[in-house]
Order: sequence, then structure tokens, then C-alpha cells
Amino acid sequence: MSDAPTGPLAGLKVLDLTRILAGPTCTQLLGDLGCDVIKVERPGEGDDTRKWGPPYLPHADGSPSGTAAYYLSSNRNKRSITIDIAKPEGQALIRRLAQGCDIVVENFKVGGLTKYGLDYFALKAVKPDIVYCSVTGFGQTGPYAGRAGYDYLAQGMGGIMSLTGEIDGSPMKVGVGIADVMCGMYAAVATLASILHRDKTGTGQYIDLSLLDTQIAWLANEGLNYLTSGEIPPRRGAEHPNIVPYSTLPTADGYFILAVGNDAQYRRFCAFADAPELAGDPRFVTNSDRVNNRTAIYALLPEVTRRKTSQEWLEGLAELGVPAGAVNNLAEVFHDPQVLARSMKVSMPYPDSPKGEVDLIGNPIKLSETPVTYRHTPPTMGQHTDEVLAEIGLSAEEVAALKNKGIV
Repeated sequence: MSDAPTGPLAGLKVLDLTRILAGPTCTQLLGDLGCDVIKVERPGEGDDTRKWGPPYLPHADGSPSGTAAYYLSSNRNKRSITIDIAKPEGQALIRRLAQGCDIVVENFKVGGLTKYGLDYFALKAVKPDIVYCSVTGFGQTGPYAGRAGYDYLAQGMGGIMSLTGEIDGSPMKVGVGIADVMCGMYAAVATLASILHRDKTGTGQYIDLSLLDTQIAWLANEGLNYLTSGEIPPRRGAEHPNIVPYSTLPTADGYFILAVGNDAQYRRFCAFADAPELAGDPRFVTNSDRVNNRTAIYALLPEVTRRKTSQEWLEGLAELGVPAGAVNNLAEVFHDPQVLARSMKVSMPYPDSPKGEVDLIGNPIKLSETPVTYRHTPPTMGQHTDEVLAEIGLSAEEVAALKNKGIV
């Protein structure tokens, strides 16, 4: 694993003023694709998620390192530098760094960087073509702009919790910070579009992204179901709003996922299940019929699916081209031969750990000519401070003086 960026974005430099998950997801993706990402952290504190554990990555002797797995999840391919931006000398360093960067990503509260002279217009003054992306809970405008925003709030306010959970249960958040993750993805797309615009016109721009906006954007078909019909979609547990049968069903020894996408697949499923009564029932002939009679068909299916083991269903339906899948726990996920073949678990050198390396989740993007690279393990706090400051012209004596003042 080389330290030299070689991906499609090699040559672009990112000043990363983000923490937690949404912003770091964006900048990790940019780093994987070749950007040189400089992560700025508060001296002595660092990214909040460094302490969001347990679990913590152990030292080589087995003792907890103080670096939480949460932090490791979204900070690969970055160089960490510590700067106190509350002090004028720290603000000057940020502006100096920005002069050599193409992109700034930040997720402070609205107006949070203005008081430090580090907002878009301030950095545009020193780097006119800068692409500056702000990630907040509710965006830069609107009645909620000044509020603090978190993933959980966005999931609740943005509607996904109303759709998630058991049919007769309480609203349920998704098991990961999906509003944060998806906002980070949108941020990366917006940033790359802005870089393309800059390269064509020489003009940078400001990007305003919010957790709530992006959460609503990926309501997708359920959002349109409501906008089209005016009916509020209910929670359906593991069921699909527009396709039946499409759910988790019991087997003789566990559960499996049945995801019938069309009427031909349904007929093949019924034949394999030896259930002609389901195939011939006029309530279930077409997908529209099955959607309209979902309660009836789901009342009958468990008796049928319990006749075979999970493996029998998975193997038999796969041969017939009927989509079916396992319900894996995470141990099963990261030992699955398909997952391993696709390099969705990667190991990177990490000397101060029992194995001498750390396992991370791989990047899913497969590029034929410019593949993603894994160059930097998630850095320790301030690991690259001296290196990065030297690159912008500071001498060892100047860096030492800044450290003595607590600026870096």
C-alpha cells in the first residue's frame, strides 16, 4: 500500500474541517479516490468519535488504545494535523493551508466559522477558486438553520423512522447513522461536480448540504408513493410497499429473504415450493393483486416456507433465478466468500496493535483504470502536524514555537 495518491482524484487537496460521521464520510471517499486529505483536529481533543467507544482498537499489549472503532470507520486516507482555530495564529494557519487546497469541507454550526474568519468568503479571499462544502443539520437557510442537527433527528424529522419498524411497533431508526452517511455521499458528489465546474470555468463555489434535505431526498419510492397518492405509508416491517412477496420469511431452521420482482418469478417460486394453491389463487396472480391482498398472502406463506431449510430455499431459488438471500449477522457478512472476493474487508498496517494491522471496511467502487487506493490508516491525532506544516513552508523552529503556545 503506497502513500502516493494514484486514484482518479490524485493531485486534488482537501482541507477537512469535519468531525463525527457525515463530513468524514465525504472526505474519506475523496481520499480513497486519490485526494490528499488534511484533517484538522482540536489539540488535545481531536475528532469526537475518537472517544465514542467501546469498542476501542487495542494496543499491541492488548490494552485499549483510546481510538474507537467508530473513528476508524470514516477516517482512512487522511493526514491529521492539530490546530486551535479559536486563536488568531491558528486561524492564520488555516488560511495559509487553504491557499494550497482545492476543496474545503466543514460541518460546524451555521455561522460557526464566520467568527473565526474561516467561512467561505474569508477563504475565497485567499483562494478565489476554492470549492467550499458546508454540512449542517438543517442547511444555511430556513427557520431551523440555527439548530444543532444530528443523524437521529434527521431520521425522525425526515420520515425514515415512520417507515421503519414492525407493522404494529414503534417508529425505529436505522441501525447505522444512515442520514449522516448519505449526506456524506451527496457531499462528495456535489464537491466533484463543483471541481468539474471549476476546471471548466476557473470559478469555485459554495455548497450548502443538510442532513434533513438529503434524508428526504432518499425517501425515493416511498416519498413518491405519498406525493402521488396523498396517503401516508405505514410501517411494513420487512415488507416492500410495492412488491409482494418481498419479505423475510421463516424456514425449517431460520429465516431467508424472498424478493420476488415479477409474476414469472412468482410462478417459479410457487412451483419450487410445491404450492399450486398460491399460484392459482386469483388474489395472487399479478403483483398488483398480491399488493392489494398482501395480508392474505403473508398469512399463508410461512406455512409453505417452513417446509424447507434456509439453504434449500437459497440454493433452489438461485437455480431458478428467483431472488432470495440469507439474513447474515456481521460475522457471517465479513466471512462470506463473495464479500471477501470483492475486497469489502481490507487490512492496513497499524504497528501498535496485536496483529500489526487494522481491519477496515473496503470501498465498494471498482474502477478499471484508476482503482481506489488505501494509503493512510486512520491517523492518530496530530500525527502529520510537523509534516504538513513543513509543506507550507514553516521551519522546525516555527512549528516548535506554535506547539509551545498551544496553537498546534
